[in-house]
Amino acid sequence: MLIAGMLAAAPAAAAQPVNVLPGTAATEVRAKLERDGALTVTERITVPDGNPVHRTIPLRQPAADGTDRVFTLADVRLDGGDVQVGPDAARLVLRPGEATFRYAVRGAVADDGESQEVRWSFSGGWDVPVDRISASLLAPQVPQDITCLAGPVGSGERCGRYEIGRAQQVQVLQFGLAPGERLVLSIRVPAGAVPSNAVVERPFDPAYAFSPNSGALAGVIGVGLLLVGALGVLRYLRRRDAGVAAAATGPVELLTTTAGGTTFSSPDGVLPGHVGTVRGGRAELVDVAGTVVDLAVRNYLGIEELGGDWRIVRRNPADGALRDHERAVHDLLVGDRDQVVLAELGRGDLAPVREALYAEVVERGWTSRRPDAARNLLWWGGLGVAAAGVLLAVLLALTGRLGLIGIAVAVGGAVLTAASRSLPARTTRGAVLAAHLRGLGEQLASGAVDPRAADRESGCFRPLPYALVLGEADRWLAACAELGTADAPEVHWYRARGAAVDLAHLRDALPAFADRLCTCFAAYRKPPGSPEPVTIGAASR
Repeated sequence: MLIAGMLAAAPAAAAQPVNVLPGTAATEVRAKLERDGALTVTERITVPDGNPVHRTIPLRQPAADGTDRVFTLADVRLDGGDVQVGPDAARLVLRPGEATFRYAVRGAVADDGESQEVRWSFSGGWDVPVDRISASLLAPQVPQDITCLAGPVGSGERCGRYEIGRAQQVQVLQFGLAPGERLVLSIRVPAGAVPSNAVVERPFDPAYAFSPNSGALAGVIGVGLLLVGALGVLRYLRRRDAGVAAAATGPVELLTTTAGGTTFSSPDGVLPGHVGTVRGGRAELVDVAGTVVDLAVRNYLGIEELGGDWRIVRRNPADGALRDHERAVHDLLVGDRDQVVLAELGRGDLAPVREALYAEVVERGWTSRRPDAARNLLWWGGLGVAAAGVLLAVLLALTGRLGLIGIAVAVGGAVLTAASRSLPARTTRGAVLAAHLRGLGEQLASGAVDPRAADRESGCFRPLPYALVLGEADRWLAACAELGTADAPEVHWYRARGAAVDLAHLRDALPAFADRLCTCFAAYRKPPGSPEPVTIGAASR
């Protein structure tokens, strides 16, 4: 509504302030809204005698909706004092007498439906009382509405006089502002009268940035669905791995007869030291013990029972036929020595054995990564998603109300990182091998010795290290002992006080040797990550 002179009993004075009370300031302000949207202002200020007067003009002013109106000053000139213009305020120091302050304001014009609001603080921020303020504002078009507030910041007190005067300009007259009080003039002109240049910023507010609004909740739900899908894929991979590993495989052929004779062949070429890693994802000490027995059966080592202890004898040096982990076990026990008693084993390092075992299962394609590697691809991916979520949360919080989406992404990444340990390291080939090893264990438990008598030694002793690591050594040796004296193979690799032993003696002695060997390994294993000590007897893993 057009505010005319009905609030004014007399015209607003436009002359230089007169009769100013001692110790107070007075200002005459002339403002013009230019056609480019700038508000040019000229203030003529009467400064009281005495000390310099200070005035602060805020350039960032809070609005009712929690945002800030941001203004900028250009073409600033001050005669009769000093001025410093910063990003948040302009600060004036005025010397006693008369001063003239000229500047142009940007940010005073804001679109508001079918009209535009022009708003500026014509006075305020003084450290002395202001006795009299005379102001005028000229716009390209006649104002449709006028609002003038005077008094403490935030109050709704109206100015003493304000009207449309001569030449269609708004005129204001106000007396008696206390230090710190302000006078704000606001007019409305038709939409499009001048270009809008209002700048609105929202200070960072966590309650606002992370508020549960519809957009943020929709984003959180979307991230949650993606996370559920990723966990579903992980569960599918685990179930598929377990299903393949549990599949029935039937009897496992360990002996292959060709024109050249009968040879031993394990499933997919797996060695006793690999069994624990393929089946359970880690090497255990019983796997190392099985490797020692396998090296003895293959004539690289000899085992002698001494009565309460055992001696390991080097029969042949480690050659190119041995895998890396077998060579590491050979070097750990005897190396260049001819023999060693278990009680005399010094402190050793099982880490090379572990390193070789884990490298070999990856090389053979049984696992996609080292089984002890916590930082797999999913771990790194989850960590990357979590870091991106934190950055996204900061970005969205600083620019709007969608910060919850970034938090949801960060939480999702953390969940993926934690779930990475559940990602099967075993490949499909490794799962198939695990199924064959389970079938081999069942076959060894049944005592089904190969009836082919052409090579009883291969038929009984080559599967023995596998029976040891699979916990079926006792049953397997019992089945071999039932072959009878004529068919039983000679135990060339195991002696008791220098004498040969039969299978019945070996049935009792070998599990004891394996347990003693595991105890020695556990006593001096040092580096973290070395093969873990068994928690059950080696004979019944």
